[in-house]
Amino acid sequence: MKNTKELKTWLGDMKLSHPLVIAGPCSAETEEQVLKIAHELKDSDVNYFRAGIWKPRTRPGNFEGVGALGLKWLQRVKEETGMKTCTEVANAAHVKLAIEHDIDLLWIGARSTVSPFIMQEIADALQGTDKIVLVKNPVNPDLALWLGGIERLYTAGVKNLGAIHRGFSTYEKSKYRNIPEWQLAIEFQNKFPDLPLICDPSHITGKRDMVFDVSQTALDLNFDGLMIETHVDPENAWSDAAQQVTPATLIQMMEDLKVRKATETDSNYRESLENLRAQINVVDDQLIELLGRRMKVADKIGALKKEKNVAVLQSRRWNEILGNMILEGESRGLSEEFILRMFKAIHQESINHQEKIIKG
Repeated sequence: MKNTKELKTWLGDMKLSHPLVIAGPCSAETEEQVLKIAHELKDSDVNYFRAGIWKPRTRPGNFEGVGALGLKWLQRVKEETGMKTCTEVANAAHVKLAIEHDIDLLWIGARSTVSPFIMQEIADALQGTDKIVLVKNPVNPDLALWLGGIERLYTAGVKNLGAIHRGFSTYEKSKYRNIPEWQLAIEFQNKFPDLPLICDPSHITGKRDMVFDVSQTALDLNFDGLMIETHVDPENAWSDAAQQVTPATLIQMMEDLKVRKATETDSNYRESLENLRAQINVVDDQLIELLGRRMKVADKIGALKKEKNVAVLQSRRWNEILGNMILEGESRGLSEEFILRMFKAIHQESINHQEKIIKG
């Protein structure tokens, strides 16, 4: 995708003194509920009022949204508060209805982004629109799939584009509802620095008491904004109750969040930073050397197993290593999640080396 500098124009045109903020309920439940939340947010720094109208659910029988009726409630929000509105669209029919009701910003959810067929259908329906369209990452950590969805929209002539990072599904034990995979988001930013990137801490955490910390991390990583689910009675919300915050909590959160400077010109700061980076470079070189040495030992183990016709995978040994490394890591201030991810990758590389020896 070329000429991405033009893609950040809509965000630049807003001339914000703070990161972009999109907030509102996970689901529009009743007209009264929608309007009450909107009025509590109207004098805050919220730029767009969001509400889910169509709610894709994993299993049938759960609340799947009020449908097109909710679009009229969003129109009333705009009339009464002056706030711009946004909602999720999942097919061409949703797009048509949202445009007819003058919704200002549309986003495409993770379940839609995962399908190139759905993305093409939505792109065709949005062809040439001047609406702002944000694309959530797919449920699985596939950067190419995420970028592919955005490229389909760009090819269809949609120029006011952006992306939403809402984390990735996993079967692994984690404190998050959806693992952030911050490194993948950083890679996304590096590939398209002029494409606005918004963080959705509500879906990443799944817990309201974690939303602030993840929001701060996103701002520390130079994200352009936040999408935070907000409800006047979170405990009794019809969907995703655990991750929604009250309007008062959101307003306080926006006051407490710190926006970091992109850089610092102070010479003492830059000298100290370069010194610390040099230290990291040295340690990184040592890590690579140690990993190389470890794999050479793995090669010798593979040769020994080949000689004695022993299976590559030794589950008891692997579980012993993992348990010891988790304890060792905790003693050095490293999280269990990090140790698990790192040693699973090292173990897989070790298996690959041993299999190559045995098959060779």
